Amino acid sequence: MNRSGVALMEIVSKPDLRSADEAKAYLAKLRTILRYLGTCDGNMEQGSMRADVNVSVRAPGGEFGTRCEIKNVNSVRFAGQAIEYEARRQIDILEDGGTIDQETRLFDPKLGETRSMRSKEEAHDYRYFPDPDLLPLEFDDAFVADLAAHIPELPDEKRARFVSEYGVTPYDAMVLTLDRDAAHFYETTVKFGDKARDGKAVVNLIMGDLSAYANTQQVSFAETHVTPSQIAGIVDLIANDTISTKIAKDVLAMILSDEKDADPAELVERKGLKQVTDTGAIEAIIDEIIAANPDQVAKVLAKPTMVGWFVGQAMKASGGKANPKALNELMKKKLGLK
Repeated sequence: MNRSGVALMEIVSKPDLRSADEAKAYLAKLRTILRYLGTCDGNMEQGSMRADVNVSVRAPGGEFGTRCEIKNVNSVRFAGQAIEYEARRQIDILEDGGTIDQETRLFDPKLGETRSMRSKEEAHDYRYFPDPDLLPLEFDDAFVADLAAHIPELPDEKRARFVSEYGVTPYDAMVLTLDRDAAHFYETTVKFGDKARDGKAVVNLIMGDLSAYANTQQVSFAETHVTPSQIAGIVDLIANDTISTKIAKDVLAMILSDEKDADPAELVERKGLKQVTDTGAIEAIIDEIIAANPDQVAKVLAKPTMVGWFVGQAMKASGGKANPKALNELMKKKLGLK
């Protein structure tokens, strides 16, 4: 308990971390687990979680050196910077023939340096003592077993499940599970309305424009005004060929700007964004493009891989609404390509 009676939890690791990157990975994983458990929001900059970093250096194979403790580091990035600086400071002292004084230091993020706060000659200088007004807490095995039985799905387990169940890549699963709310948003979207959706299609929409927008707002995509039902609605419109993936990006852009509460299906109908599947209409567009570009026709006949230029022009002429599959097939047929 701190001086104002607020319960604190201190996790002390053994001295088995060997680099700033390892320490940063440890802090990040620990923070993610605590957030999933709901025991801490992990907001280091707000003081919900802090790191006291103990740093010592030694020659390869030598004994542990004298440690210095850097107190109250308030971000994973700053922890890495503090370790790098402090390790170099201690190495410089030792290489100059000096000795390391055991002390408590602070990290200045503006200067990227640690500075002395107070010396600590012996461990007993910390003066830990029991509070006579606080009774000890004792937990029996049954209580601990009950807690273990009700631990929610943790990040590593969820990441593996997302890969096997939804077919996403390990990288996408890792990004999705970094934040508990983001993972919940994704899974809610995939299963919205008790309808199974293509997990990769949902990822493509979330990890693209939605995440880009969230980054500009400095929030997680789960914290934007866009709802799982809206993302699910857009994915459904792509799946049933109502809109193309390009139009889907346009629909999402509208929802991100001035159509915040819009239902995607209603928005597509109102804006006239439905995909053109009428082969007659697509043929008319293709005929016009071919007739206007005889030189390009000669080039594509000589080099069939250039057909993409014609497809792009036709898609542009249709306002992005032509069915891509039908457009490709008709374009190759009209140009006499296999």
